[in-house]
Amino acid sequence: MIEGILKEYVYYLKVTKGLSKNTVISYEHDLTEYIAYLEKTDHISDPADITRDHILRYLSRLKRLDLAAKSVTRKLSSLASFHDFLKAEKLVTENVVRLVPKPKTVKSLPIVLNQDEVVRLINAAKGEGTPLDLRNVALIELAYGSGLRVSELTDLSVIDLHLNMGLVNITGKGNKERIVPLGEIAVLAIRQYIVSGRPQLKPKNREVLFVNKAGDRLSRVGFYKIIQTIAKRAAIEKEISPHTLRHSFATHLLENGADLRMVQELLGHEDILTTENYTHISKQHLRAAYEAGHPRAHKAAKEE
Repeated sequence: MIEGILKEYVYYLKVTKGLSKNTVISYEHDLTEYIAYLEKTDHISDPADITRDHILRYLSRLKRLDLAAKSVTRKLSSLASFHDFLKAEKLVTENVVRLVPKPKTVKSLPIVLNQDEVVRLINAAKGEGTPLDLRNVALIELAYGSGLRVSELTDLSVIDLHLNMGLVNITGKGNKERIVPLGEIAVLAIRQYIVSGRPQLKPKNREVLFVNKAGDRLSRVGFYKIIQTIAKRAAIEKEISPHTLRHSFATHLLENGADLRMVQELLGHEDILTTENYTHISKQHLRAAYEAGHPRAHKAAKEE
């Protein structure tokens, strides 16, 4: 019975909620594990039989598997959303997951590149100016210059670009559209790739903007490998990913006085609290610069 309800829920996430493919897959994976546990351990097939104790025992099992608190919290969130759906469909009278306290997590700030590291990364991407090098420069300039998510970058079509106006049309999470500005340097890099790089890569789909060497759409994993290779070439020791460029975009804007609401709109964040995380990074960098440059920053400073 629960498996059938899960199929309805997955359909609801795809069609009604309009969530991205990767998000839906994540929810489905978490809930498949959860339902399998309930059926095997407690022989439950009717969601009305699930109690708070069942949820607590499941959480205990996750902790015994040595999952990070962040992963447990994500799985608990998947369960809570599913039980919200069950309640809305009148299959249960209350959401028992909401009665369970969330695990405490240590909030870690995302890794960002400083502006010198960004320049080094871009210079390393230029390589010998091959079609793939032109693509890589366009990717990095666009990711850092506009703060797009990895999925938004890889999903881009040529028709989404309005280079003469310096704009790109983005379809983000929940199929929500937004217009993001492009800097002149990013526009130039994209033009060079489209004119001199992309045709030689022989795209199998003429609408897809970024393709791999086989002409297929560039994947998230492919982009990750590209960044890893270029970062190594640029002698950047930080553990970075394509998403690091988005973090750097937001942080550098705030460091240079951009309005928080404007950054929220550019990033496509639904909740401004998510954007506020970057103010913590900005303040952290400000503090580091102060301590490095001011003679009275440390207690050990000598009295004259």
